[in-house]
Amino acid sequence: MTEFLIGGFSTCGACLFTNPLEVVKTRMQLQGELKSRGTYQRHYRNVFHAFFTIGRVDGLLALQKGLVPALWYQFFMNGVRLGTYQTLDNFGLTTDRSGNVVWWKSIVAGAASGCAGAFVGSPIYMVKTQLQSRSATTIAVGHQHTHSSMTQGLKAIYTEYGIMGLWRGVSGAMPRVTVGSAAQLSTFAISKEKIQNLGIFAEHSFAVPVLGSMVSSIAVVSCMTPFDVVSTRLYNQPVDVNGQGTLYRGVLDCFRKIFRKEGIWGFYKGTAASYFRLGPHTILSLLLWDRLREMYLHLTKGDDSAM
Repeated sequence: MTEFLIGGFSTCGACLFTNPLEVVKTRMQLQGELKSRGTYQRHYRNVFHAFFTIGRVDGLLALQKGLVPALWYQFFMNGVRLGTYQTLDNFGLTTDRSGNVVWWKSIVAGAASGCAGAFVGSPIYMVKTQLQSRSATTIAVGHQHTHSSMTQGLKAIYTEYGIMGLWRGVSGAMPRVTVGSAAQLSTFAISKEKIQNLGIFAEHSFAVPVLGSMVSSIAVVSCMTPFDVVSTRLYNQPVDVNGQGTLYRGVLDCFRKIFRKEGIWGFYKGTAASYFRLGPHTILSLLLWDRLREMYLHLTKGDDSAM
């Protein structure tokens, strides 16, 4: 249980700083949905212009839209994801007999833990996406949902579409987090081990997890962005009376339609925003995760020695 709590709290700390970038990324990924380049108005030309536009039109507080569900999502999804991964690591399922990280075992553990975390956090992520996409009519992109808060949104979806409605779009979230988690946790574990083995830094130096997480953030953005765009589209699309999406039938249909209408670059909309968000988020969350685990292990070791 402790591993799950450490994972959850570490990513909540990072989320406080990176949520405005999540708002920008969501808007940019929905801009020009299923439209060819040059056939739609670009409200957000780049990351910096998006920040300025949202702040000017929607107000500065709009840059923190969806913060409450974002924090809950980080706690539940990453609590399960990081907690599961660390539990597998504690059992020696990511290393060889000498204790060295085995890359393919780390990837499998990261993917499995990410899949579990995505399923648990899916309803909250859906409402978060819908809240963050909502804006003034003059700069609106994507379908505009009418939720006023996380609890109202979850209640409205459940009342109208039942329990299955809360997990609509999970088919896009699971591959997104599975791929991202496999890339993130495996590269972080391997990079941290390699950097530590160089002997340049002290054993518990902050530089080791910071450098390891910097490498990890590049891998995450490169691998996850297309899945991130698809996940955002699936969560935000309008639905019919049966709770079925009206734009996309599922993950493969979404991939096919984006490629056909928007081309290969449609999968990389908001890439800069993704890196500006995922880079700091990955660095902060993995650093906090690593430091909180160090503190926990130090405290438990102290208690054991006292006994």
